[in-house]
Order: sequence, then structure tokens, then C-alpha cells
Amino acid sequence: MNSPRQMLVVLFGGQSAEHDVSRVTASHVMRAADPSRYDIVAIGIDRDGTWRMSPGHDWRGDAPRTIPEPLEVSGPAVDPSDAVTRHPGAVIVPLLHGPMGEDGTVQGLLELAGVPYVGSGVLASALAMDKGLAKRLFAAAGIPQVGSTTLHYDECSPKDLLVLWNESTTDLFVKPANMGSSVGVSRVSSPEELVAAVDKAARYDNWIVVEEAVHAREIEVAVLGNRRPRASLPGEITPSKDFYDYEDKYVDDAATLTVPARLTAEQVKEVQSLAVRAYGVLRCEGMARVDFFLEEEGRGFLINEVNTIPGFTPISMYPKMWEASGLPYPALIDELVRLALERHAGTRRDTGR
Repeated sequence: MNSPRQMLVVLFGGQSAEHDVSRVTASHVMRAADPSRYDIVAIGIDRDGTWRMSPGHDWRGDAPRTIPEPLEVSGPAVDPSDAVTRHPGAVIVPLLHGPMGEDGTVQGLLELAGVPYVGSGVLASALAMDKGLAKRLFAAAGIPQVGSTTLHYDECSPKDLLVLWNESTTDLFVKPANMGSSVGVSRVSSPEELVAAVDKAARYDNWIVVEEAVHAREIEVAVLGNRRPRASLPGEITPSKDFYDYEDKYVDDAATLTVPARLTAEQVKEVQSLAVRAYGVLRCEGMARVDFFLEEEGRGFLINEVNTIPGFTPISMYPKMWEASGLPYPALIDELVRLALERHAGTRRDTGR
């Protein structure tokens, strides 16, 4: 990492509904990367899945870096396997939110290519993306969570959903099992709304998670590390609407973000411990943001979900929580690169490659 500079290959864009979020994230990560330590090549992926390498997204040497926001996907098409191997010694930085990027698909390509990359491997990425399966693992590990049901769209006839509604005692949240950034999520207060919400979620995934609505604070913890992960100070989100939706996260900037969260020392210790446990249950590596509800007059901390490629936009919680914990943005990138190289060295040792 001293000399020559470490090459980073940033992957951004992608085929999911979170394509635009990824483009913004990539621009800010590249701005924050120390130009004295890193040369950067950015590879964009079109919504149709075409990988593109643009000369305008190649920052090397000491020349000033002009990085647009959001980063544009442009340039000639390139073979994916060639794109991730053409820079020997590079660390790949996948900033692909949602399916076909955060769910283990791209991670599998990188494993086959034998290159180091930031973040979790295939299994953890796939498990964290599938909220239904993750909930099963959390339940088996005894990590408290809200009540939920995971259904295939084939099981969601109006009659089936009416039965589900009649069995519930609260409003419900409906979400695609494999999606992020609150895309496709709805809060429902009637059986008619439930049917519409399931149809909306099914635009993004055949598997649908239906869970109880809770009156709770929204607490998040950033986790960093491989075999010995550590947790940041927690943060709190106060949505401007009924829940923390896509507009609140990326468009309106109307939610209130409090870092560190107003919690007692005992609560901080508890939620940090739960976050590290959840990280381990899914076998995460590198980084993840672990989201909780806090029912202060009820069940306490309830895990919501784990995000293995959390947002890095200026209003994103992951870098904000680490900054409050004493790890500023550029140093956070340095640590993620170090962890990627550490994990890669361990993987090669385990497999004999």
C-alpha cells in the first residue's frame, strides 16, 4: 500500500432498481479515496447488464480527479471476466446495490476470477439479500425480531391474503424478499391494501415478506471486519413519513439522522453485541450495516435486516456512524481495502490456489 499506489476497480450501476443509488455511491467513494494511495478505474454496468469501461472513468497518477455525480455508465462494452482481471493486483470495490450485484452473483464472478474484493462472499451476500431466509437464521440463533411470514407470489391469492390479514393484530409491512433501499415496500392498513402491496412487491421478486408493523425507534449499527468484526456507535433515523422510504433515503433528505443515537451505555453495548452476532450468523465479512427496531416499552431491540453493501452517499448512515466512532471516510476506505486483501490471502491459503 506504500508505493506504487494500490489499484482499485470500482463496479457501479447494475441491473436492479437501485441502479441510480449505486451511481451516486460510486462517485462519493471515488472522491474520498486518497489519490496519493490509490489509482482508480470505474466500470459501469448498464440496466441491461452490459459492462462498460470508459476512459473518462480512469483516474491514475497525480492529475486532478474530476468525478461527476452521479457517475455515468458509458463507454465501450467489455467482457466482465476480462474487466475484473485486466488490472493485476487490483482490489475490486463492488458498489452494486440490490439483486445482480449485492446478492452473491457478482461475488461469485469475482471468486471465479480469483481477485480480491471488498465485502462479503457469495453465501453471506445471498443470505443477507434474501430477507426471508435471513429471518429464519436469526430465529434459529435466538436474535429477537418482529413477527413475519415469507410467501411465494403463487401463495398470495386474495383469499390467502385475507386469511393472513385476519390473523394479524397490527398494520403490516410488505416488501420484496430480495431488494433494498425500501424499493417496493408498503405499509398496509386493510386487506385491500395488502393485495395491492403484494402486487407491488412482486414487481421486484417472487418471494414476498409480510411482517408486523411496530411502534419503535429505528437504530442502525455499522459493522466492520472479517473474523474479528467490530461495531460502530449506533445511529438513529427519524423518518419524515410513516417509514424510512426511498425518497427519505435518497431524494428528499428529510429524515433526521442522529449519530450517535441517544441511548444509554447499556443499550449501546447491547445493540452492538446483537449487530456483531447477526453479522456472524450470516457469515458477513468486510462490512455491513445492521438495522434494528427499538421497542422501548416492549421487546427491546428487534433486528430488521443486514445490508452487506450499505450506501455511501453524503447522507448515508454507514460512513456517518464510523466517523462518529473515530474512523473518517478516507480511513474507512483504507480499512475496507485492507480487509479485502486480508480475506483474499486467507481464501487462497484455504483453497491452495
